[in-house]
Amino acid sequence: MTFGHEPPELIRHRFSYSGRKFGFDVNTLRLPNGAEGDWECIRHPGGALCVPLTPEGELVLVRQYRFAVQGRILEFPAGTVEHSENPEQTIKREIEEETGYRGHTWQKLGQFFLAPGYSDEIIYAFLAKDLEKLPTPPQQDEDEDIETVLMTPRELEAAILNGEQVDAKSISSYMLARPFLNFNAYR
Repeated sequence: MTFGHEPPELIRHRFSYSGRKFGFDVNTLRLPNGAEGDWECIRHPGGALCVPLTPEGELVLVRQYRFAVQGRILEFPAGTVEHSENPEQTIKREIEEETGYRGHTWQKLGQFFLAPGYSDEIIYAFLAKDLEKLPTPPQQDEDEDIETVLMTPRELEAAILNGEQVDAKSISSYMLARPFLNFNAYR
């Protein structure tokens, strides 16, 4: 991602944690404008997400249990970019693992920071079309509780407006994909 890079001055490193999926730093910094203070930052390798569209015009989503919110939320398939992968490899693997579908036509939609107030995580968004349902159901990881859900774009928008819990990366990516969806072609 290209942006104006003005690194802060590190005054004092206070704390670091490195976990399975992300790291966490606490530092005393001097910002480019001269302001000083303590900042916490979640360090993340980035994530890849796709908006999958079936030939029938349905979106493929997952309803996944998320321990942080203690409930199930509606999301598009996504995953953490592994060190040995690029974002496109990540999402092609994740869509199959999470939904049992394979995309045959891929389009980059863009990339964006997920929560730049406290994290450096970037989401790489893709549109996956010409989906094929794989013959064997997906094998979920031990720590996953996922249900595949098919919805039309109109049904997804209604769900969001009616208060169904949908994560921000999915809503943002859907908005990037929306110009490529033909609402008149679908039921």
